[in-house]
Parts: sequence; C-alpha cells; structure tokens
Amino acid sequence: MTAPAPFAVRPSTQRELLRRASAEAIGSAALAAIVIGSGVMATRLSDDVGVQLVINALATVFGLAVLITALGPVSGAHLNPAVTLVMLALRRSGPREAGVYVVAQIVGCLVGAVIANLMFALPAVAVSTTARAEPATLLAEVVATAGLVAVILLLQRHGRDALIAPAVAAHIGAAYFFTSSTSFANPAITIGRMASDTFAGIEPASVAPFIAAQLVGAAVAVAAAAALAPAARPTASA
Repeated sequence: MTAPAPFAVRPSTQRELLRRASAEAIGSAALAAIVIGSGVMATRLSDDVGVQLVINALATVFGLAVLITALGPVSGAHLNPAVTLVMLALRRSGPREAGVYVVAQIVGCLVGAVIANLMFALPAVAVSTTARAEPATLLAEVVATAGLVAVILLLQRHGRDALIAPAVAAHIGAAYFFTSSTSFANPAITIGRMASDTFAGIEPASVAPFIAAQLVGAAVAVAAAAALAPAARPTASA
C-alpha cells in the first residue's frame, strides 16, 4: 500500500485506523507541548514580549514542519480538526475516520499541555486566565485558519504535496506576527492551551468563539481554493 500524502486519508481497517489515530494523538500532543513549552521557556529567557513571541514562533515553525514531515506518511498529519473536517467535507476522508481523528487530536493536545506544564514544574493542569476573544482576534483567527487550509488545498490540487510541510509551517510562523491572535488556527490546540495558565494559554470563555472563527476560516478556504483551482487532482487509491 502506498503511503498517504500529507493530509490525505483513505478508508482503513480498524487496526489501520487505530494506528493512524495514534499518530494523530501523538503528533497533536507533541505540537501542544512545543507551543506551550516554548512559550514557558520564552518567558523564562526574556522579559521582552517581542523576544518571547519570536522564541515561541520559531519553536512552533520548526516543530510543525518536523511533525508533518514525519507523520504525513502515517496518518496524513492533520493534527487539526479544522483540516480533518475540510477533508471530510471534500470526501477525502470518511465520517468514521474524521470522528476518530478529531477525538485523537483533542485528547493529544490536552495530554501535550499536561506534559508541557510538568516539564517546567508547573501544575499538571492550570486553567488559563488569558482572555483572547475580541472582534479583532476573532477576525485574525478566520484569516489565519483560512490561510492555513488554503495553502494545503492549493498545494494538493497542484500535486505539490512535498511542499505542504514547509509551507504550512511558514504560514503559521508568519501568522504569529501578522495576526493579532498570534494564529492558533486549530480547534484542538485551542482546547489544549486552555489547560495551561502560561504565555500560550487561553481562558475557557474565549475557546468557543475562537473555534467558531477557525471553522469559518476553514470554510472560506474551501471556497477560495475551489475558485482559484477548480480542477481537483484525483486522490491516490490504496
């Protein structure tokens, strides 16, 4: 069986689905640990908020590129419910696969948050008190998520799957600085960051609005990709 390209998911047996879901959970945990852990380290290395953001962004860019490259051949490396739901809407994934993936991603991000907290001798779970949901940051999440999903879809449609890992990482790195929300762009990581009262945290009351904005952004990306590249590249068969 040929390995799946990044973000593509094929129908699978129960055992195969478990393997892929495990990759999604592990990758999501690693992503959350990278985002939260580098945020904690940044605040310990510098009191300058700008420097802190640079440290956090660089760690996320490198970590995300590595995770997508390593896990793409295993699960498609979604690591993001917004991406999984888009693949479901485009019929590149089935309902069962999508449901299992989303659960694995959310659980993984929560576990990753706990690991990050413990690595820095913080309480395993500390609910964040950082309010983030404002009109400007919600618009930023629409923009950040739309950009992320559009990059994936356009590269797929032009058969340039090998560029997805660096392109997605580069987009997130750029969006750390050109969006006011610092680009969460991922419902699972948004939920995970709720469990860490640190530099990267988000209060529970801000989570639902952020996720809603992210899903709107994903829908915008689907429409934009269809308009820009209407002829989709056929997906590979098993």
